[in-house]
Amino acid sequence: MKSGSLFCALPCNRLPVQLMSQVRVYTSNGQKKDLGSEDKNVSTPEDSVRKVGTGRDTGNADQKQTFLKEPIQVKVKAVLKKREYGPKYTQNNFITGVRAINEFCLKSSDLDQLRKIKRRSPHDDTETFTVYLRSDVEAKSLEVWGSPEALARERKRRKEAEIKYRENLFRNQRLLKEYREFFGNTKPRSSAAAMFFKGPGKVVMVAICINGLNFFFKLLAWVYTGSASMFSEAIHSLADTCNQALLALGISQSARTPDPSHPYGFTNMRYIASLISGVGIFMMGAGLSWYHGIMGLLHPHPIESLLWAYCILAGSLVSEGATLLVAINEIRRSARAKGLSFYQYVVQSRDPSTNVVLLEDAAAVLSVAVAATCMGLTSLTGNPYYDSVGSLGVGTLLGTVSAFLIYTNTEALLGRSIQPEQLQRLTELLESDPVVRAIHDVKATDMGMSKVRFKAEVDFDGRVVTRSYLEKQDIEQLLQEIQQVKTLEELEAFMLKHGENIIDTLGAEVDRLEKDLKQRNPDVRHVDLEIL
Repeated sequence: MKSGSLFCALPCNRLPVQLMSQVRVYTSNGQKKDLGSEDKNVSTPEDSVRKVGTGRDTGNADQKQTFLKEPIQVKVKAVLKKREYGPKYTQNNFITGVRAINEFCLKSSDLDQLRKIKRRSPHDDTETFTVYLRSDVEAKSLEVWGSPEALARERKRRKEAEIKYRENLFRNQRLLKEYREFFGNTKPRSSAAAMFFKGPGKVVMVAICINGLNFFFKLLAWVYTGSASMFSEAIHSLADTCNQALLALGISQSARTPDPSHPYGFTNMRYIASLISGVGIFMMGAGLSWYHGIMGLLHPHPIESLLWAYCILAGSLVSEGATLLVAINEIRRSARAKGLSFYQYVVQSRDPSTNVVLLEDAAAVLSVAVAATCMGLTSLTGNPYYDSVGSLGVGTLLGTVSAFLIYTNTEALLGRSIQPEQLQRLTELLESDPVVRAIHDVKATDMGMSKVRFKAEVDFDGRVVTRSYLEKQDIEQLLQEIQQVKTLEELEAFMLKHGENIIDTLGAEVDRLEKDLKQRNPDVRHVDLEIL
């Protein structure tokens, strides 16, 4: 039964008749019928209603009893009105002093007369800070500027002035850069220079000096003897010198501080320089050695006295061996500090610059041995083919080293995962924390040079976070605030206040977990925890 107005049981004779005039009865087949036109043979429910509406068969007393037997019950549910998230909704939100000055073009003195509200910081080691009501700030801005149009014009003017300032700043920086390039940069670079007196920088500088001298003397020996193996050795030393100079450039560039364009820094410049170095060894060293060896096999020619060549190879063996020992000692020290074996440190390319020096010097020592052996066979037999075979052997050795460097540095640049046991320790630390219910999609990427980026989706336990917040509150005072809540507006204000504080507590818990992860593994530099 559907009624257009509300039924009321009142002591009036005409009221039921007037109300029932708008009643419609629906049959089982979905058709509606007026009570006045109903068939008199209709079954009991409709007939009883029709009789009540007409008043022909019952009196006023019966009508009252009929309405009192089944009174209509209306339940009203108190709910907050849904609001749109516009300026009207956020006018009573809090705003910091910096945003108030920037967004509403005010001065710090304009905020002194406004109501100040102290808010607790989400960080335990940080003091409370002062915020203002947005409605108060908006009213003050209208008082200062007179109208919204004047405020909008001032905002536009300040925005144009800021754009002009940035353009002038960029122009001045460009002029300063051109000035430094023309007259020279007189600013001391002690930090960059200090990198080449210790660690990988020292190894690279020693290798540059020794390989440069070896290239000069080997080139003289090749000119004097015409040996293909000696030519390969000269090319090998030249390739090593050029590649290690490139490594020095990569070390210098990796020390640059991060900027907005490169927020994670320039650490990977070492891997890029090592990758280019590996390609350079293949192109210059291996390619020219193979070419010269093949040409010696196709067009053999007699070789002059090899005495001076043997002396230069002996000196090269000593110098390359010394550089190799420096690289080995540096890698052992670094591997011991990281808790890795010598082999793991080299294969994982933890320090690409030292890795390149180690492999190049190891290849240089082996290639000197190969070249000396082939040249000795040529001296004993007088057959120049042995010397050409030695050149091919040196080229093959350089190609192998180049392929290894390209592979290891490419893996590092792609972003490989850290060791499973390290990832397991970090995962267990998160899972064992009481505030964490579960974690998903855990990723730990090695960014190179002992820098790890950790990412995980964390499902926080809301009850534990709320208890952590309540432990810092006065429960009796909180109970009094609850008892004073009488209206929906007071309830909304109470929930907004404590809801914001609980979110601050959640942020503090996230910061605590990030700090614990960095303490557990010092290599973790960047932590991204996504809240589920």
